[in-house]
Amino acid sequence: MMLLNALIVSLLSLFVSAQTAGPLKKYIISAPGINATFIAYGARLTNLYVNDRNGDPQDVVLGYDNSADYVRDDQTIHTFFGPIVGRYANRIKNSTFSIGGVTSHTPANDNVGHDTLHGGKTGYDQRNWTVVSANTTTVTFSLLDQAFEGFPGSVITYATYTVSSGPRWTSRLVSIPLDEPTPIMLANHVYWNLGAFVDSAGSTILNDTLSMPYAARYIEIDNIEVPTGAISTVNGTFLDFTSPKQIGRDIESATNNCGYKCTGYDNAFILDRPRYSGPESTDLSMLTLQSNATGIQLDVYTNQQSLQIYTCNNMNGTTPVKQSQQHANSTTYVEKYGCLVIETQQWIDGINHQEWNQDSYQIYAVDSEPAVVFAQYDFSIMDE
Repeated sequence: MMLLNALIVSLLSLFVSAQTAGPLKKYIISAPGINATFIAYGARLTNLYVNDRNGDPQDVVLGYDNSADYVRDDQTIHTFFGPIVGRYANRIKNSTFSIGGVTSHTPANDNVGHDTLHGGKTGYDQRNWTVVSANTTTVTFSLLDQAFEGFPGSVITYATYTVSSGPRWTSRLVSIPLDEPTPIMLANHVYWNLGAFVDSAGSTILNDTLSMPYAARYIEIDNIEVPTGAISTVNGTFLDFTSPKQIGRDIESATNNCGYKCTGYDNAFILDRPRYSGPESTDLSMLTLQSNATGIQLDVYTNQQSLQIYTCNNMNGTTPVKQSQQHANSTTYVEKYGCLVIETQQWIDGINHQEWNQDSYQIYAVDSEPAVVFAQYDFSIMDE
């Protein structure tokens, strides 16, 4: 209790200082070949510039020019542009789970009250994080979660974002339970478009090439995207990205794959690293994404054991892209398949599937190691 009180006092002091600037203040960090902007609201990435094949900087993430628009978004369409989602990312079946015989109930904010999505009605994405430290290449945010949204116990999380030559963006999320055992599964929720809307080909991700060489299995879901418990293989299906493939090649075959009458990808792929690499090793790229429009390539390294891939199936051409991405004479809007979300996380709803043996990766306590989500995003120019 003394430790918790000390942490609360410390965080309140930092919170007062941070609020002088406000949660919507932009923090810009840069290194050779990369420039990124964050705000404390949701510990959110709002802009990320890397050079294209011509050496021109391109903003490759979706968002808004005005930071206040993120607040308005959350109160209306709630797209989750660029924040950390938690305390538990993705879906929780029936908005309930049990730990040590104690059952918890979280807000049923998805599918008309059938499940919890991204931590509940007011998840980490809608919280004002505290700025702990910031300099020219790195910024750290913190959040004290005092049993938010019905989750058991208090948790303190630190999110450190760093850019370096490469160019590279590194995200480190460290969560420490302060009293009760609790599920923790955070994820960065960035909407990527490596084509940066430079032309018609870059306005969607259908022509982009995606490769996930270690994603030979996936978690089956029902028609509201909640896991059934079954694990299947991608071989011979439209979900097979173990070899490089254009995202649009098989997407029309993905009918009812992302929910009832939905066509597109919104799937949790299991990462089975080879035997010479550990289950949480970060030595191999888990995903490669390439844009023919700009020549930009992204490689993702992570310690997580799953990737949720979402092809922006619900975007409908009503949200304009940022000024940094307006390349046409008329306003460009985000169309269906106009972006790709890559969530590095553990197995979706693993807390409700004991047969998967995921507790050691999803349930944490005061006497356990912290929950750590490491993700490294390396940028380069693809081979022509």
